[in-house]
Amino acid sequence: MNKYVRRIISAVLSFAITVSFAACAQGERPQPMMEINLPFEETIRANGAGASFPAPLYQSWFRNLNSKEPQLQFNFQSTGSGTGIERFTQGVVDFAASDIAMTDEQVAKVSRGVLLLPMTAGSIVLAYNIPGVEELKLSRENYTDILLGRITNWSDPKLAETNPGAKLPNQKITVVHRSDGSGTTAVFTKHLSDISLEWQQTIGSATTVQWPSGSGKTFLGGRGNEGVTALVSQTPGAIGYMEYGFASKGGLKMATLQNKAGKFVVPGNESGSAALASVELPENLRVFITDPPGDDAYPIVTYTWMMLYKKYDDPNKAIAMEAMVQYCLTDGQKQASPLGYIELPPEVVKQVATAADQISPDFSITISEAKTS
Repeated sequence: MNKYVRRIISAVLSFAITVSFAACAQGERPQPMMEINLPFEETIRANGAGASFPAPLYQSWFRNLNSKEPQLQFNFQSTGSGTGIERFTQGVVDFAASDIAMTDEQVAKVSRGVLLLPMTAGSIVLAYNIPGVEELKLSRENYTDILLGRITNWSDPKLAETNPGAKLPNQKITVVHRSDGSGTTAVFTKHLSDISLEWQQTIGSATTVQWPSGSGKTFLGGRGNEGVTALVSQTPGAIGYMEYGFASKGGLKMATLQNKAGKFVVPGNESGSAALASVELPENLRVFITDPPGDDAYPIVTYTWMMLYKKYDDPNKAIAMEAMVQYCLTDGQKQASPLGYIELPPEVVKQVATAADQISPDFSITISEAKTS
């Protein structure tokens, strides 16, 4: 029997995972995946690239999955969402990640089909470096004006009004932003466009935008969430946007932001979960949470997506990809909160699990290869 046909039969008839996606989807909360029974002995290596936002969590997932199942070796490079989508579309990676879901036009360019799976979520925070200032509140007008370059000094009366009693210094504000194509930037600027007509009309929302410039304005660009975190940490007077986990791990202070309900909310797991709960995930699993309602909701929260092909030319790789997704939806979710991410709601786990069942071997490619072997 031809080796490719044998692999197809193995993939279709022998694949068994002790806790199935269906079982995961039925419960109130995903249960731990106790065992994976892979129907092959070879090592499967899969390479991914994309968003820096979820990179620490993904890399933790893949290390732990490899410890549980050494045959599965997943590698993820933090390159930014834009580069991740580009490499995925070109077919040079096995999977990718982005903080903004691919558009219909981008999906149409991928002949093998695309699965967009929200695997985790997180808050985008404004972290700051103001020596001696332990707490900082920013109204919606405050942080919009800072990012527009209208407020350029921490001693500005508008900031003092929001922070009565705080000793804000006479110090220049340095705004730190992403220099690369970034889903984090797209989410952040979409929120700003939602709450500020001026921002929408002058700067707008995209993975890269033209930041303000001119006399008295200081804006610095850093590559990846890692680069923004480093610049804020190294620059007294700086403020920059980044994923919560990066700010927390970097020991940075985070501003308390005013939300849609007018409440000042501290970023964290509870306020992030409240934001997720305010928005229903549609059938296509793509949604922007631009300005969530609710007294307890943090104002800037996003899902982040893993992009997989619907079909893989190696049936064993298709099995490996499905096993990886299941691990991330079960054991992996317990790792989210300690790293600064938001655990997926049970109903979202169910939706993602159902979508992931579409992963399959590309029989047309495999049979074609078999005929020429």
